[in-house]
Amino acid sequence: MSKSRFVEFLKDEEGASAIEYALLASMVAVALVAFVTPIRTAITTIFTGIQTALS
Repeated sequence: MSKSRFVEFLKDEEGASAIEYALLASMVAVALVAFVTPIRTAITTIFTGIQTALS
């Protein structure tokens, strides 16, 4: 591989968007995993309270 082709390869930004989207998707997945359990617990508590009030 010649030096000019190597420099062109390093300057190529065509795949950068895909990597950025993958990083964004992984951050969203981590945030969902972090917040699913507390939200589920809160919703379960609310519905248990409603069920108890109706019984």
